[in-house]
Amino acid sequence: MTLVTTTNINMSTRCSSSPADDEKPLSRAVSKEYLLSPNFTPKYMTLILQESILLLAGAAAILLQLAEPDIAAGVSKHSNFVYRVLDRLRTTMTFMYGMVYGTPEERKMIMDMITKIHSRVSGTLKEGQNRGKPYSALDPELQMWVAATLYATGIDLYQRVWGKIKDEQVQDNIYFEYSIFACSLQVPEEMWPASRKDFWKYWDHKIATVEVTQQAKKVCNEIMYLRHIPVYLRILLPIIRVCTSAFLPGRIRKEYGLDSHYWTYKIVEWLIKALYRPLPLRIRSFLVRFYLRDMRMRLASRKKIFEKA
Repeated sequence: MTLVTTTNINMSTRCSSSPADDEKPLSRAVSKEYLLSPNFTPKYMTLILQESILLLAGAAAILLQLAEPDIAAGVSKHSNFVYRVLDRLRTTMTFMYGMVYGTPEERKMIMDMITKIHSRVSGTLKEGQNRGKPYSALDPELQMWVAATLYATGIDLYQRVWGKIKDEQVQDNIYFEYSIFACSLQVPEEMWPASRKDFWKYWDHKIATVEVTQQAKKVCNEIMYLRHIPVYLRILLPIIRVCTSAFLPGRIRKEYGLDSHYWTYKIVEWLIKALYRPLPLRIRSFLVRFYLRDMRMRLASRKKIFEKA
């Protein structure tokens, strides 16, 4: 197994120029076949994924996912990740970094492992407007929503820290490359919205119609306070709560009963820009190397990467 080096990471600190003239721009979602081919190398979404600060949007992405009652029910019944936060973080980052930076063989192994785990997650909704409806983690609609939250929170946080990406083609390429988080599983490529405009229509509809159930609110309270993580990590929780509240759409924030901390968030954002942005990329991208190394060591030793949902 090859350990990741700086050459595995897009080392350009910003991607403000247009794609090279001889480079074909993306115009559709990435198919599973192309994802697993040796020709697929993401060049644009790495602009976002290489930044360790992306973790700051993690709680917001989870709460958005849980606002889909089927996902909240699955997490409530089949997952105990609140008691194994660091392990759940590892598996999530392994999936994301593995899909982006992994070899075709590594991607295939990860995809098969996740599908196997998801096949065990099913049941019937116990609350909400669709009470009694069966759910399954293999449902493409649910996987589409999860991938959508990863894209929306990722691009939002990146542009909060670095400013708006002005090149429309770069924006499109990032968007279409992000489809790998959906199409690598059970989502057919045609389900990924055909354009960013179509995506935000889909997004606005979901934000207006998802339902924050009591199961989701219970998990939200656990995530916001994480009483089972090491004490030395708890000092970060107030910052995470402030940022999570700021990153969530207003309706979702209110449904969860979270307070808005506008000015506190603005101070945090200013500090991030002042302290994080000047760091060398090698430091900012530390988590990519860390989790890829862990993934490859586990694969080499045949140790399980994913054990629970």
